[in-house]
Amino acid sequence: MSRGAFAFPTAPKLFMRRLFSHFREQSAIIRTAADWTVLLYIIIPGGLLGGRFYYGFWNHELPAWTADLPFALILALLSILIANGGLVLLLQEGDLLFLRQRESWIRTIVLRGTVYSLAVTSLKMAAVYAILLPFIVRGYGISPPAAWALLVMTLACSWCVKLLGHIVKVQRQGFRRWLWLIPAVTVPCGIYIRTGLYWKDSPPLMLLVTAVFAAVTVWAIRYRLRLNGTFMNDVREDYKQRMRIAALLLRGVLDKPRPTRYKPWIFRKSQPLLKSRTPESRFTAAAIKALVRNPAHLKLYLSFTGVGLIAVFIVPSLLKWLIFTLLVALMAYWLSSFWLLFSGDDYIGILPFTKEQKAGAGSKTLPLLLLPFALLCSAVICVQLYGWLGLVLFIPVGGIAGYLIANMFSAFRFAR
Repeated sequence: MSRGAFAFPTAPKLFMRRLFSHFREQSAIIRTAADWTVLLYIIIPGGLLGGRFYYGFWNHELPAWTADLPFALILALLSILIANGGLVLLLQEGDLLFLRQRESWIRTIVLRGTVYSLAVTSLKMAAVYAILLPFIVRGYGISPPAAWALLVMTLACSWCVKLLGHIVKVQRQGFRRWLWLIPAVTVPCGIYIRTGLYWKDSPPLMLLVTAVFAAVTVWAIRYRLRLNGTFMNDVREDYKQRMRIAALLLRGVLDKPRPTRYKPWIFRKSQPLLKSRTPESRFTAAAIKALVRNPAHLKLYLSFTGVGLIAVFIVPSLLKWLIFTLLVALMAYWLSSFWLLFSGDDYIGILPFTKEQKAGAGSKTLPLLLLPFALLCSAVICVQLYGWLGLVLFIPVGGIAGYLIANMFSAFRFAR
């Protein structure tokens, strides 16, 4: 069978087909939020009004508040835009089955997707730079050659950051990703800001730094084309970038989905937390792991702990123990609600736990989860009120208070 018998006989034609499909996908997402007729009522008046202001910035006096803004703020704003976003390579899950034997096709799609993403990045950065150009030229006295050199350096830095960030994202997972991603983004942006501040009146030096950014960009493209073993991460990052508009529109409507985690942050091995091997102890350990491994629950626990520590620190001495008791009671109520939700889950219902065993496990879980919060709040109060003696008192005071309040809520809320 000849190659011409296929719908897409060459990789460039397949890439163009996916590119047009990407355009239709993005336009469909936008149309779900607003009809084009509604957008025209916003775009046309907004464009006319914005054009009038932009004309005034070039031909009339700039607003008085612009004189108080340092030039570093402009560069910082551009750096934030440079650091955002990523690459759209237009890879799909099906390529793992149908294109893995054609490595040249994969490289062609990756290369053209990279060029397309960098072109889109250039247009976005150029548009923002054009909006800021009156302030750059007239407000800070930058000469036209230096302004052009700064634009070229901005574009080159954006290419460099996008590629370095993409390479880190598809190769690293978990905290290692951040350990590599932070320098990959902040170092080029730091060089960009420093160059713009100290060499803004020297176009040749800015062009020299631009050449360095361009060289890193070329190296990163070549390295990306030789990169192997990252196909599924490529697809995941590509999907994430294609869904950025949808995520922005749905941010206030839907909860953010939890990211795929290959290993939990802590308790990475499923070993028993408690020495006892009774069913209640195993159930208690499972509940503790469930709370700590869930980012939403752990964040809420830590946030309430931080607020509680500040509260008991700033209130007057006469009210500290009263506020301490109320805060521990509130935390105990939330933890007991978490236990009821956990023990009532459908998956837990499959396990042969009796009602008495669930209540006994809850009575063990609640003090263990409440104890760290009670001890920290007790430490703040005791050290603040009693000085060095508080270092001895806070453990028995916080432990007894947490144990008693936890048992009280266990008796009231956990039916036996």
